[in-house]
Amino acid sequence: GHDFFHDTPAGFCDGNLVAPRGIMVIAWPGDDDLLAGEIRAGMRRISKDEARARIAPLQTGQLSGIAVDDSACDIDVDLLHRGYLKKFKQAGGRLVLNAGVSAIARKGEGWLVQTAAGDFNAGIIVNAAGGWADEIAVLAGLEALEIQPKRRSAGLVKPPDGWDIAKWPLVFGAGETFYFKPVSGLLMVSPADATPVEPHDVWADDMELARAMEKSGRVLGFEVRRVEHTWAGLRTFAPDGNPVAGFDPRAKGFFWLAGQGGYGIQTAPGLSRMAACLIKDEPVPADIAALGVTAQDVSPVRLLTEQGK
Repeated sequence: GHDFFHDTPAGFCDGNLVAPRGIMVIAWPGDDDLLAGEIRAGMRRISKDEARARIAPLQTGQLSGIAVDDSACDIDVDLLHRGYLKKFKQAGGRLVLNAGVSAIARKGEGWLVQTAAGDFNAGIIVNAAGGWADEIAVLAGLEALEIQPKRRSAGLVKPPDGWDIAKWPLVFGAGETFYFKPVSGLLMVSPADATPVEPHDVWADDMELARAMEKSGRVLGFEVRRVEHTWAGLRTFAPDGNPVAGFDPRAKGFFWLAGQGGYGIQTAPGLSRMAACLIKDEPVPADIAALGVTAQDVSPVRLLTEQGK
């Protein structure tokens, strides 16, 4: 999705979808191998002085190493969603809310989907239900693919008076043990948790969040006394960690689009184009194929084979 975000098609939205942010990874003694892995993946090691020039209160004395990636950007997710919705409506799509699915059944050569907002007939179902993807499949009479939702918690804290945090990078503990970043004058902090849960209206894990708050406060030299707001989301994973996009051979017209592993926003421009081509029985887009990605890599067939279904 890099090209899409940095060179957005004309008419998609008003304004820029991305803004410079950068990423910093910090390591404590014992984390050197983890930091080395980040550097091998393209990050650049910097000195403690340079790190403090970027984040003045950073307590570098307790750290064993620091690396950065200055190319990383923030994505304006609200603007992105509005752009997608505008294009969806222009293409004749209709967004129906408060339409929980109660039943899915074959009807002739297609499908009948019964919901709280009425019945819908379609030749193809795209199962893009996130953490509920397996439940939708079961409603359609299929065995689940073992798509697993995992909780990710986050909270907002107010930094000490006088701190100018607007241009701070996103800061990860090596090995993604926690992270923090500036958001509208506050610090968003997360324990980077990935706790398997059943699909539900998820809430933050207070104990995990407290651990991340303590780590963030310790490395920044202040004590977090109050949390302004907390929330959580479901990041959804296939057993092998790769996305699932393709028709299920067990049921004609049932297309999986799930398991983005918390990177749905970043991968949406590319994965959606790939999914559209697969639905229309067209070749994978050339730029995606050039990266070595094939239809087989994301097909649900790979999981069915592994699971003996």
